[in-house]
Amino acid sequence: MKPILTSIAASALLAALAIAQTPRYTVTDLGTLGGAGTNSTATDMNFAGWVAGNSNLTAGGPQHAFLWYGGGMLKDLGTLGGPACPTCNSEVDGPNVFGEAAVLSETAKTDPNGEDFCGFGTHHQCLGAIWKNGALTALPTLAGGNNASAFGINDLGQVIGYAENGTRDSTCSPGTPSQVFRFEAVIWGPTGQIRQLPPLKGDTVAFAFGINDFGQAIGTSGLCSNTSLPPVNPNGPHAVLWESDGSPTNLGSLGPGTATNIASSINNLGDVVGGAQSPKDGTIHAFLWTRATGMQDLGAFPGAVVTVAPCCRTINDRGQIVGFAIDGTTFNSRAIVWQDKVPVDLNTLIAASSGWYLQGAASINDAGQIAGYGLINGNVHAFLASPIR
Repeated sequence: MKPILTSIAASALLAALAIAQTPRYTVTDLGTLGGAGTNSTATDMNFAGWVAGNSNLTAGGPQHAFLWYGGGMLKDLGTLGGPACPTCNSEVDGPNVFGEAAVLSETAKTDPNGEDFCGFGTHHQCLGAIWKNGALTALPTLAGGNNASAFGINDLGQVIGYAENGTRDSTCSPGTPSQVFRFEAVIWGPTGQIRQLPPLKGDTVAFAFGINDFGQAIGTSGLCSNTSLPPVNPNGPHAVLWESDGSPTNLGSLGPGTATNIASSINNLGDVVGGAQSPKDGTIHAFLWTRATGMQDLGAFPGAVVTVAPCCRTINDRGQIVGFAIDGTTFNSRAIVWQDKVPVDLNTLIAASSGWYLQGAASINDAGQIAGYGLINGNVHAFLASPIR
């Protein structure tokens, strides 16, 4: 029994050291878009602490993308549906250094094939868009496809995402309900031109989640039957890195026989984080991939069935990583930050009197600021957590 006790003691010591070395944080409530809306979530952030996210307009009603420029009210980015579609939804990632953001948005049109590409349950057409120069502009789709989604933007103005093509595939709907066509990862250039990023050899579909300032993109590749689209249930068997020329690399897995491998964020050093199934117990663990080490298991938060670094900027250039963990008993979510590859509950690093319960961390910038979402006064609000120096 002595080796087991020694191992437990060593793990406890590592966790204690990680907490001791992790900075404490103050939390800023970003509020909501106002009116009758009650909830908001942060999805991404840039180096200056400008935050992107989504907020509902009415309780349980449609959500709109927003930007927060470090102070003041949230800026409503609207939707591509405009006044003709007051119930249309949008979602955002970014902004880049110029305040431009990648947006997925419903239009006022009903999808001709009954698809629900945006995942809002409305079965409206979904398009990728860019917020630029104070306006929301739709991005082109692939030939034969009706829908696309944008999920990230870099400082070059390149937008990453995915779009359906004209290839019908009856196996798609089990993976993504109502889906008729196959889909591919795509990149839109600064002037809006669309380019396909091919799936891995032997796969038929892919989606892209993030992009760095060198044009390297990451995401997932698989078959239409085993790959499901964001934002509702992103899943797929092969984590992928696309080089700036579009060539794909399989990032591997944590072991044989695993069905989930999703690359969700990449920094400017080319380091990648995401979520992958553990071959030991089937739970989802966060991973870190580098060219030197390959895929490394970042482990699971104690008692969690899911521990991930999600989309879209969850690893910064200093190698700091954030995400969330879902408890296996209560299924509650908590925001976490990794310190020396040990996951630490972000709630232990804020004032106990803050009134917050931080549910998820969605982005970290090079200053160590963390954007995410949590419970405050019974509602989910976007937050910005800033380290206390």
